[in-house]
Amino acid sequence: MWCDNCLLVLPLRAGAIAWAVVIAAYSLGGGLFLLMYGQYLYFVYPEWFIYGGIGIGVCAVAAINMVTMSNRSYTWSRVCHFLWPFIIVICAVRAIFMIWELHRGREKIIWECENGGQLWGQSEEQGYGNRMSFPNGICAPGWQSLFTAFIFSLLIDLAFQMYMYFMNWRFMKRLQRYSSMKGPYGNGTYYNA
Repeated sequence: MWCDNCLLVLPLRAGAIAWAVVIAAYSLGGGLFLLMYGQYLYFVYPEWFIYGGIGIGVCAVAAINMVTMSNRSYTWSRVCHFLWPFIIVICAVRAIFMIWELHRGREKIIWECENGGQLWGQSEEQGYGNRMSFPNGICAPGWQSLFTAFIFSLLIDLAFQMYMYFMNWRFMKRLQRYSSMKGPYGNGTYYNA
């Protein structure tokens, strides 16, 4: 006997849509943060753009998944089922590099926090700066708290994405199983996923 609701925290379709909204929201916020302030945390030029771009990409896939669930689209659920494993692997590699590079730039980040949020000297000389200064709220808790928060948030991100992949798979299987149902106008029963 197959269990339709095993390992589901929320109802399948509505819960998956809500989960996709959460993933899209924090991925968009994190991606924009890295695009605007990444030069204060990562010190090799395209690095923060790559990390922020991956976050925006995750937001896009979550938005596609959200629309897929709301439209009950089997084709797009297959597309998302194909994309999520690649996204998860790319985000796992990104998390490793982000943690590694954040730890490697520890002294530079501490220097930036101790000097009023100004950009590290070599980064400023190479033209990485913009008109914004480093937010004081990030420096206030201290280096170890910042580092722990980044590690924790990256691991939570990976767990959320894996669960979204699972919910997309369950939704796709439910659509496959009920594909022979005709709907209210074909003398069949109406399926409401």
